[in-house]
Amino acid sequence: MVSLEDVQKARKNIAGVIKKTPCSLAPLLSKECSAHIYLKKENLQNTGAYKLRGAFNRISNLTEKERSRGVIAASAGNHAQGVAFSAGHFGIKALIVMPEATPILKVNGTKALGAEVILHGNNFDEAKAYATQHAKEHGLTYITPFEDDDVIAGQGTVALEILEAVKDLDTILIPVGGGGLISGCALALKTINPNIRVIGVTAKGAPAMRTSFFAQKAIDSTSVKTIADGIAVRDTSSKTLNYILQYVDDFVEVDDEEIANAILFLMEKQKLVVEGAGAATVAAILHNKVQLEKNENVVAVLSGGNIDVTMISLIIEKGLLKSFRKLKIKLKLVDKPGALQAFTEILNELNANIVEIGYDRTDKNLEFGDAYVSVALETKGETHQVEIRERLRLEKFEFIEE
Repeated sequence: MVSLEDVQKARKNIAGVIKKTPCSLAPLLSKECSAHIYLKKENLQNTGAYKLRGAFNRISNLTEKERSRGVIAASAGNHAQGVAFSAGHFGIKALIVMPEATPILKVNGTKALGAEVILHGNNFDEAKAYATQHAKEHGLTYITPFEDDDVIAGQGTVALEILEAVKDLDTILIPVGGGGLISGCALALKTINPNIRVIGVTAKGAPAMRTSFFAQKAIDSTSVKTIADGIAVRDTSSKTLNYILQYVDDFVEVDDEEIANAILFLMEKQKLVVEGAGAATVAAILHNKVQLEKNENVVAVLSGGNIDVTMISLIIEKGLLKSFRKLKIKLKLVDKPGALQAFTEILNELNANIVEIGYDRTDKNLEFGDAYVSVALETKGETHQVEIRERLRLEKFEFIEE
């Protein structure tokens, strides 16, 4: 198994290429749970995720013969960019197999780093099967995202930086998909200080490693579905599970709604753009999945920041609705001059700003002479929305919320 010395050696290998990312206190988050919460911001890493550490360490240790043949990897995005960056650094040809549903941001980011991209499969595991077969057929070196000693050692360098930033670390939360990050970090942390509590965080829609941890044996999922594509791994790696069973104390899971809330919280309160996998640890804190003692020192690893802008848009939209800052309603009006004006004047009196509006007089469910009006309103909270509903009912407007 990988040792602390391997992790320390990996740190020397990646020095000068990998950023030593900030690990700083999050005051608002700390106040909410009465503990000292630090965020390890691997979303600010080169290529936008911690994956570069393991990929670079692995590729730096290739033989000249292996380098001449080129490398191949399977990835939902972050490992892909790590391999592409590292291969480019050493002048090696790289081929990346990505699931067909990979966000375009990650596909384009990988291509921009000089790698060739093949889209194949519905998830990481199907992309991996294709990549490993292609590697055998064409003599390429397959660079695994987590089932390799060099990769695990490289990911473990995150822990060394954390210990330098937080001297009296009590608990660390680490997102888990395939398990490479938590394996490297946990072995380093526990070797240095066995009293540090290491907690893995999985997405509810990708529960394989958490299920395997509690069963004490490898159990694969039948499918995965989560907005946290960076940890959407269907099959359990027996290699990383061995590290996890030896060094990890507990596992918790968060669902997509909780992850989305954390992404929005980090964006709005911490001014950080973090992808679903990276926000999973903060989701666990925000939604009380982990019991934290008062004033204990806790690190949440933000593993990456490569989130598609369309996903950000969706999360913001749903977040505004859930936090009562936006209200969508559809109402029926008589289709005549002045009817819409009477409605908008009421909204003006209530200080509700219209940000979207639609007018439909052709819906098959409408009687002739009527029209549907759909509006999205900026509102000032739950009380304001109650006031709007009550006033519209008082004025005899028929409406539904969308």
